[in-house]
Amino acid sequence: MMKGIAISRKLLGATPDMSLKELSTLYKGLMKKHHPDRFQDETERQEAEVMSQQIIGAYKLLESMHPETLAAQQEDLEKALASNVANWDYKGIVLSIHFGNGSEYAFYGVQRNTYNKFVATNGTARFVKRNLVGSFTYRRVTGARAEE
Repeated sequence: MMKGIAISRKLLGATPDMSLKELSTLYKGLMKKHHPDRFQDETERQEAEVMSQQIIGAYKLLESMHPETLAAQQEDLEKALASNVANWDYKGIVLSIHFGNGSEYAFYGVQRNTYNKFVATNGTARFVKRNLVGSFTYRRVTGARAEE
């Protein structure tokens, strides 16, 4: 996934220290340039459709893990941590944690030894808060389920 972040930055022409507003400006400019409705030729239109989907995916990924987005979602993360860890998946160096409130967060770059420590604690929210948040790049994958 770290490669996916680099590819997304390259596609958009983004740098790691860009503000969310600057990232949004890049995205909007690229979408104007590659919007399928701008092209009459069917081949060009299809190519633009593929490119615009790649641009959308790259922007959504970078936006979801941007520090400004995470700061705005801090309260949601606190609620997720309070609901405790329900389950988790570990693939490569990505640890996806599912919380009791239905939200899911993915942490990138988590090495095997950190994952083993997480498992040894039975996947506690306290471990997540102390050892993952702030130490690893992360993003909210899905939000909490609506209260019934």
